[in-house]
Amino acid sequence: MTTPTTEHRAREVTERRLHPVTPLRRAWAPVAVLIGWALHDPDQAQRQLTRLTTTTLLIALAVLLPAAALYGFLTWWFTHFAVTDTELRIRTGLLFRRTAHIRIERIQAVDVTRPLLARVAGVAKLKLDVVGTAKKDELAFLGEREARALRAELLARAAGFAPETAHQVGEAPVERLLRVPPRVLAVSLVLTGATWATLVAAVVVPPLLWLATGSVWTVLATGLPLLGAAGASSVGRFVAEYDWTVGDSPDGLRIDRGLLDRVHETVPPGRVQAVRIVEPLLWRRWGSPRSHGAGSGGGWVRVELDVAGSSNSLLVPVAPREVAEAVVARVLPGVTVPWSSLSRPPRRAGRCVPLWWRGYGFDATDAVFAARHGLLRRSLALVPHAKVQSVRLTQGPWQRLWGLADVHVDTGANGTVTARLRDAQEAAEALRRQAERSRTGRRDARPDRWMA
Repeated sequence: MTTPTTEHRAREVTERRLHPVTPLRRAWAPVAVLIGWALHDPDQAQRQLTRLTTTTLLIALAVLLPAAALYGFLTWWFTHFAVTDTELRIRTGLLFRRTAHIRIERIQAVDVTRPLLARVAGVAKLKLDVVGTAKKDELAFLGEREARALRAELLARAAGFAPETAHQVGEAPVERLLRVPPRVLAVSLVLTGATWATLVAAVVVPPLLWLATGSVWTVLATGLPLLGAAGASSVGRFVAEYDWTVGDSPDGLRIDRGLLDRVHETVPPGRVQAVRIVEPLLWRRWGSPRSHGAGSGGGWVRVELDVAGSSNSLLVPVAPREVAEAVVARVLPGVTVPWSSLSRPPRRAGRCVPLWWRGYGFDATDAVFAARHGLLRRSLALVPHAKVQSVRLTQGPWQRLWGLADVHVDTGANGTVTARLRDAQEAAEALRRQAERSRTGRRDARPDRWMA
């Protein structure tokens, strides 16, 4: 039996369509199928094209273009979404119907993406990270104002606001923490070893293959991927990370970025399982007090994240160390990065891993499990005790011979952080203490709720 209030709310739920420009995006699907077939078998496609006369080709285009336009229109016409008191419903499908019921309390991030052409048309794409799903559901496209209003309403409802007042809450205020200047980003990419390694490989390998094989196809098959990798590690990263801005708001840390495609992401509060602070070799003595409005703090660093159920994996592409520490403190409240307290393995660890053992370090503070590795590219991982799902100790035969062991902690993001080559007795004690810290950390942890 339903109450009058329930019936009244049910009548208020109305389905909405996407922006009218959406059919133009979806009309490309049949054309993309033909292009994919041509690229899959270019010889066969070329033979088929040579057999076509001009009249046949014009007739094919006259049929294909209206069919593609009709397909785009019908897929848009049969796509609806609605926001109820408890869920977001997305109904799609032309031939095979699909209805997604997304529980609002399970939404952990709502990102607004504006590709270049979408920015020209004044529309945006809404992507939703939902607990327990690997693939993001999306609404593409909505008007920019509608996308931002819907995002604010969903986050307000996920935070526990009543459905009657959620649409009045609006977007939460934001305090800017840092902005990466384009010059700093460009210099950091130039000082990254991976950029130069891929560029050198793209220049050196194809001529060597030509001298060895004399085959153009072999050179192209190897050279083009190398050029693509070089572009992705330099130009691609610059375009994607351009104008990177991090702000703090009640619904989490907000990230705005992108030169061509503008992306507005949110780091869900309480869902960060681990933080990694990366220090490439050439970054360690670089940076100036004017770069980000703060002191250099020991060079530049890059901050990466492991977020449960989310694809957001980068928090800061480049920043002075002390600026990055301030941002990390917003992600992990009360955590101080233990740079000076990290202890190296005993010297006998060099018999297991010569030279590189000096890059390992470990510390367990009251707040985090911290482990460092790497000499040329150092990486310090911080795992809050409340996020540790399991802890393990492993010993290989060579490690047993020298009284060493590894301590592994597993997080909720299917990641593992390892303190390598510790003294066996120290590792056993760390295992025992970490199990206790994890129990008390989960008991005292704050709830993973929006605006909590």
